Amino acid sequence: MTFRSIQRVIKGRRYGLFQSLNRTSIRSPSPAKGVFSACVVTLIYLFSDSSDMADDVGDSADGSLPRDEINVNIEGETPATEPDLIGDETTVHDDTELERTIGLVGGLSIGIGTMIGAGIFVFPGLAAGNAGPAAALSFAIGAVIALLVALPASELATAMPRSGGGYFFVSRSMGTAYGSIVGLGLWLGLVFASAFYLVGLGHYAAAVFAEIGFALPISPVIPLGLLFGAALTALSIGGTENTAKIQNVVVGVLLVILTLFLSYGSLDALGIFGREAVPEAFFPRGVFPVFSTAALVFTSYLGFAQVATVAGDIQNPSRNLPRAMVGSVVVVAIFYVVTIFVATSAFGAERLSEFGETAMVEVAREFVGRPGAVAILLAGLLATFSSANASILSASRTVYALSRDALLPKKASEINLRYGTPHIALLAAGGPILLLVATGQVEVLAEVASFLHLIMYGLICVAVIVLRRRDPSWYDPSYRMPGSPALPAIGAVASFGLIAFMQPASIVIGIVVMIVSYLWYRYYAGSVELKGAF
Repeated sequence: MTFRSIQRVIKGRRYGLFQSLNRTSIRSPSPAKGVFSACVVTLIYLFSDSSDMADDVGDSADGSLPRDEINVNIEGETPATEPDLIGDETTVHDDTELERTIGLVGGLSIGIGTMIGAGIFVFPGLAAGNAGPAAALSFAIGAVIALLVALPASELATAMPRSGGGYFFVSRSMGTAYGSIVGLGLWLGLVFASAFYLVGLGHYAAAVFAEIGFALPISPVIPLGLLFGAALTALSIGGTENTAKIQNVVVGVLLVILTLFLSYGSLDALGIFGREAVPEAFFPRGVFPVFSTAALVFTSYLGFAQVATVAGDIQNPSRNLPRAMVGSVVVVAIFYVVTIFVATSAFGAERLSEFGETAMVEVAREFVGRPGAVAILLAGLLATFSSANASILSASRTVYALSRDALLPKKASEINLRYGTPHIALLAAGGPILLLVATGQVEVLAEVASFLHLIMYGLICVAVIVLRRRDPSWYDPSYRMPGSPALPAIGAVASFGLIAFMQPASIVIGIVVMIVSYLWYRYYAGSVELKGAF
């Protein structure tokens, strides 16, 4: 790829930014190099002149598109106007009021409830098998990277407290093409993640039945996943206040169970009572597995960005958004690090890895017998339930934001006048989720969701640098992250860098999703221009 072609990418005139980016990725001999080329283009973008922002409406400026076709999608729809009033309690669009019903506790619950889901019950055995006791350090590394992204996301969220989160931030700061890739990818990523959580919920329920000796004629995994998926979608249509209350209760009970269990386990591991743990090498396989394991377990930290996705529902966003995002990462990081410490102290890394995905159940059984195993199974049920609940809500808000921007049909952004919720957007999220749950095969798709989230996280960091440099009149965040531009640049490099540790198949699928998303944008809304003016 020559410097002149890179310049053409940046200028974004006849060929468009992502056409050149896609050609670069396809020509690369490996997916990892394709992603690297994309990252290079993104970094060079930062040094382009502000007048050269890449967007695909550049063609219209030289007369290749009629004036009446500018800023409309294929159905003739234009992006919705910005809210007439944005307050601490409501957001008003024309005559429709979208209630802000989620407070600080609700925001923390969304972040914690999503992050403390399947990861804390599935990853300990797998992580210990890869990195030994140093897997605790892997979780800490993942938390640091998540915080590097949470800080710029908090700044952007206070400047643009709208539903859509990372999609909205990227589209308003870097152009519609980037926003389309992130927005459609985020929607699909959340759909896949929600289905994964719901199938996991079914597995935990089946394990509870087996533990108490209750035999069922058929496997309850898929039926229970479908039942809970339909129920959570219906509850969300009935109002975010309903789902927020459920989320608060579920996360509260979950944290109580885990706190009691980990407190007992920590005291036992330290030799205060019970057996004293057998010492073992902290880095039994060297340092490199610590970083590869960090890439594996980073999916555990996806939930903090979901708080930004429902920014339009958060009360007093300038105060609650940063606290909810940063606070949820810190709380969950403590739980993950302590969990690995307790789990490896109970059995040792080698034996713990033999238990695989049910390792935490066996750790609890080792400490307090069968009641402990049942309690952890119950906690697993609550964790997957809360993760699915938060993901369904966030996926619907992403559809809502895409629809209001004319990147999806306007029908999807209709507000239910009785409940004040985007019911069509919720169905657009819940329907595909149920279809994926019915297949029961969503593990690979969940890994692809991680890929798409990492792309979004990296671009969120880039967006802060872009907006700080251009300093548009509308950009006035009530919270400004420290250490810019160094910290957001480090966050972007770290986010893109983790992709290199993923399986090649996941990278290929993720790139395909990005290309398809871009092609949809070109077909359906190629002349739509999204402006960051509020």
